[in-house]
Amino acid sequence: MGRMSPESRVTSLPATTAGDPDEGPGDTSSHTVMNDSYDVEPPYVADSDDLPDHRFLDRELSWLRFNGRVLALAADRELPLLERTRFLAIFAGNLDEFFMVRVAGLKRRLAAGVAVQAASGMMPREVIETIWGEASEMMAEHGRLFRSDVLPALADEQISLLRWKDLEVDEQKRMQELFTDRIYPVLTPLAVDPAHPFPYISGLSLNLAVTIRNPDTGEEHFARVKVPPIFPRFVTLGGQRFVPLEDVMAAHLDQLFPGMEVLQSHTFRVTRNEDLEVEEDDAENLLKALERELQRRRFGSPVRLEVEESIDDHVLELLVSELDVSVSEVFHLPGPLDLTGLHGIVDLDRPELKYGAFVPHTHRHLAEVESSSPADMFAAISRRDVLLHHPYDSFATSVQRFIEQAAADPHVLAIKQTLYRTSGDSPIIEALIDAAESGKQVLVLVEIKARFDERANIRWARKLEQSGCHVVYGIVGLKTHCKLALVVRDEGVGIRRYAHIGTGNYNPKTARIYEDLGLLTADEGVTSDISNLFNNLSGFARQRNYPELLVAPESVRTGLIDRIEREIEHRRAGRPARIRLKINALVDEALTDALYHASREGVPVELWVRSICALRPGVTGLSDNIRVRSILGRFLEHSRVFCFDNGGEPQAWIGSADLMHRNLDRRVEVLVKVPSRAHVDELSALLDLAFDPATASWWLRPDGEWERHHHSPEGAALTDLQSSLIAAHRRRRDTSSGARRS
Repeated sequence: MGRMSPESRVTSLPATTAGDPDEGPGDTSSHTVMNDSYDVEPPYVADSDDLPDHRFLDRELSWLRFNGRVLALAADRELPLLERTRFLAIFAGNLDEFFMVRVAGLKRRLAAGVAVQAASGMMPREVIETIWGEASEMMAEHGRLFRSDVLPALADEQISLLRWKDLEVDEQKRMQELFTDRIYPVLTPLAVDPAHPFPYISGLSLNLAVTIRNPDTGEEHFARVKVPPIFPRFVTLGGQRFVPLEDVMAAHLDQLFPGMEVLQSHTFRVTRNEDLEVEEDDAENLLKALERELQRRRFGSPVRLEVEESIDDHVLELLVSELDVSVSEVFHLPGPLDLTGLHGIVDLDRPELKYGAFVPHTHRHLAEVESSSPADMFAAISRRDVLLHHPYDSFATSVQRFIEQAAADPHVLAIKQTLYRTSGDSPIIEALIDAAESGKQVLVLVEIKARFDERANIRWARKLEQSGCHVVYGIVGLKTHCKLALVVRDEGVGIRRYAHIGTGNYNPKTARIYEDLGLLTADEGVTSDISNLFNNLSGFARQRNYPELLVAPESVRTGLIDRIEREIEHRRAGRPARIRLKINALVDEALTDALYHASREGVPVELWVRSICALRPGVTGLSDNIRVRSILGRFLEHSRVFCFDNGGEPQAWIGSADLMHRNLDRRVEVLVKVPSRAHVDELSALLDLAFDPATASWWLRPDGEWERHHHSPEGAALTDLQSSLIAAHRRRRDTSSGARRS
């Protein structure tokens, strides 16, 4: 298979806009320009002149409240203890990314003098000052919850996170040996004096600010010692007892500064702007441009300084001055800092302190053909479409097996796939390599601009290319975020195409903890559309009409608005009309206004939103008929579903797009119309469960605050949606297994 140069692999799609990326945290959750106004002239605004000016909630503050819901789970004593600990770590990681991207973007706008009022009515300065205040309160509560609640509870379970002074004598001795043998050799103390300028402090690194004194001259000096990230954040003392690594270092600073008197040390941590800005002029070679930008990322400007409450005033003044941060950007917190390290504690083998064991199983329609182990995927998909719901349905025995069988099947002629994020040791990557090396045509569209996965994506993209795969590295001005795989198979009587369209990444690891949907189909209309789309992505085809798909930036926004308008028409005619959406985020003003319009026309609107929601529900005369719910839990709710009653002929769409500017204007996104009525009903039943008053959830109020509903008025626990789905899938599996045995 011939190889293409990086320049020739860069293709383009017609786009309504190609501005800076605009991601939010947790696309785990985030990119720049936080423009809360329309990115382009809106294609549709429903009676906007008749709508109130401040009908949109602020997206940044809405995200903060999402992370507040994560913190509420950490505080929930009804949850298993180590899961509460995990939520503490998730909260910390989420907030890190929020500051690195969203707050950094606000600061950049202020510095550039782009003080444009957001759709919420707030100016950037007002937004960032509100963020500082709310984030400070959240971080203080996070630290208090860890120290006063979770830490004592862990100790009751013989899991001890201790400070140096709490260690037993023999433990201190072992730590002294560890420091001398392993930690000391990698440390590099950096002094600050006229001959040694203040050192560069890398983003998210943990550091000790050390004050030392020369006993001969009495002169005091400042030094910085970086806590090396190659060691565990919490060092094991044996058993299930741990001590922060910085405590071990602080106790032995005299070895780093022999002959000097160590006066004090304080932990601090800097968050920097780590967003990427690849200029369009560099798009001829996205790969090299991105590699240059990754080098620059290390030197982004500071956006947050975290310090321990005990820090000396003079040391703090030096840090603030040298790092050039404002007083508002300094967060005084109880130690230890950087609780993302709690993920290491959560990994302890204490199953009684975690959610009950859950093993995904093969989807029942794939299990039916497992008599020929492993299942013949093409026989199963030829028989019927398969709607997958991960992690309840196994990713390994469905999507992964689909690609692996395609790679090994001598009747398969070609495989085409998009990859946005995947694990470094992904079997899917290996299968694509095997397919190429066996002579199959393999096209892989790799999005190398996937935030914080850029280096990994570049690495395995090159590996794919070296194996003979045709690799397309990106689209000028757009990110390729859609989740598509197409297999072309010669079945003797003719060519048949098989496809997978998903809502989540082709990542076997995150597929175990992310809730996502996927459709395996041989439907001729769907597979023909996907084939045409791949030609558009890899070549110069300019296909714009996809009867079974909505494709951004061309038709997702307008297509959804058309369907919202159709529900209004059904309502006026007295036919069944209802709109129900499951999304990660709702920010786009045109779609929000369309939903307001539907509400004012009497169409019931139900929104299941995981994180950001800029729509105000329950406002008299505006959104009386709109309900917004949020569900967080064991799995990250990540799927996107768009359901319409459609006058009694229900339609459902699934895909990769959230209702945000970045998805609708600056990404290649795909929604597929679910062909099977049975699967439409299955998705409707999922939404029924989510909106059932007996299901635990958060309810959004008009003021942007969320109310948690997880107990009945009598105090009984409401149904946990994810636990309910686990139980339902187990029952379905057991029923199917019994039927096959009989």
